[in-house]
Amino acid sequence: MKLNYKRTLLISLAFMSICAFWQLYDTIIPLILQNTFKFGETVTGTVMAMDNVLAIFLLPIFGAYSDRVSTRLGKRTPFILIGTITAVILMLVLPMADLAENRIVFIGALLLLLIAMGSYRSPAVALMPDVTPKPLRSKANAVINLMGAVGGVFSLVMIKVMIKQVDKPNYFPVFLAVAALMVVAVAVLVSTVRENKIGVYTEEKEEEEAEKGKETRGSSSKLPKEVMKSLIFILASIFLWFMAYNAVTTAFSRYAVKVWGLKGGSFANCLLIATIAAIISYIPIGAISGKFGRKKTIIGGILLLSASYFAGILFKEYSGMINLVFAVTGIGWAAINVNSYPMVVEMSKGSDVGKYTGLYYTFSMSAQIITPILSGFLMEHVSYHTLFPYAVIFTLLSLCTMLFVKHGDAIPDKKGSILENFDS
Repeated sequence: MKLNYKRTLLISLAFMSICAFWQLYDTIIPLILQNTFKFGETVTGTVMAMDNVLAIFLLPIFGAYSDRVSTRLGKRTPFILIGTITAVILMLVLPMADLAENRIVFIGALLLLLIAMGSYRSPAVALMPDVTPKPLRSKANAVINLMGAVGGVFSLVMIKVMIKQVDKPNYFPVFLAVAALMVVAVAVLVSTVRENKIGVYTEEKEEEEAEKGKETRGSSSKLPKEVMKSLIFILASIFLWFMAYNAVTTAFSRYAVKVWGLKGGSFANCLLIATIAAIISYIPIGAISGKFGRKKTIIGGILLLSASYFAGILFKEYSGMINLVFAVTGIGWAAINVNSYPMVVEMSKGSDVGKYTGLYYTFSMSAQIITPILSGFLMEHVSYHTLFPYAVIFTLLSLCTMLFVKHGDAIPDKKGSILENFDS
């Protein structure tokens, strides 16, 4: 049984376009809110948390709804197609509202845009397991993660190249570039992948249902007390390190402008380097996890992340050395992110994987709702210089809770191919 790489690449185009949008959103929208509409840091952080609030409700609703849909295009494709078209139209309204300084149009379009993006993210992700046999999903997910990273890098490069170093940049060209990528990517996907013509793996589904039946009969028992304790501590760790990481990613563009005096899209260099460093580090992190285990690898990642955030405190103005600091940030985050979700589901039974996946996202997304508001409040009412100390504190707190995790740390199986190291 071999993975159909061509089809997997085509399917991953939807996720690539989604990642390209979110990189643009996290980087540019805070600048518009603050510089054009004069929102304070607290209000800016509140607006930036809206996507995560909506996601908690929209992702499961549209994911479940797409399971029951049947059309000529399939179950997932209609959501991807309609969601992308709607999102592209709305996202092009944003830079025009920015230039016109029309706050009502901007906020209204932004809210509708977040709903449109939330309507097709789950169906886009679900398309891969729909058409991929279970033994090959690790490789397929690795392809999708790599394509997602390509989307993020594309947006950062466009920001760096297209945004001029002036007091009020025109963001329309970069929004148009990302919108064009989204349109082309989804057009290629819809025209080449026919959901209804792809064979359904009925034998695999029958085996899964039989296995699920066996597990369900024995799944009524609760987790042992010590395992439950470990689960609570790792979920707390996930919440804490997302409090740190998401604060930096959502506020960095404003921080770079206000504290370091960077203009235009030059701040994208740091984020670009962090992303590329994370991608490059996946393979050595996979090897380290295989030798020392996931928990020790995560602790190493926390220490790297803490060190990089502490180094960020020391820079009072921009220096080329900051790029090295962000490379360390990317490596540390990759070490944490790749290993934390598998540790959570390692504590589950086969029939409870969905439940524990839900727990993982509940804690990570809750942090991403709270931290833009809290960190924004501190930057507005105390100082912009609170950003990196804030990140250091929450990262070190995650280290404290992670030390109490005693379960879920299996030595990962040796990867079947280099590609599988990118399956996070």
